Amino acid sequence: MTIAEMFGQSGSLALLGMGVVFGFLTLLVVCVTVAGKVIHALGLDKDVETTPAGVAAPGSNNSVVAAITAAVETYRKE
Repeated sequence: MTIAEMFGQSGSLALLGMGVVFGFLTLLVVCVTVAGKVIHALGLDKDVETTPAGVAAPGSNNSVVAAITAAVETYRKE
């Protein structure tokens, strides 16, 4: 086997490996997109409360807001 044949074979192997990785990543993106659409269609993504303006407010729980406010006030007094 000559050097040129080995370079040709290694190039083919490299392209095959990159093709397999590209195919896997493409399949992964498609699966995640389909899963996101299914979750949205089933309404399972509605666990985050929204403000009246429609902005997501994950910390809108009153007890969480009260705890953060108390911690900030304690920090400012020190």
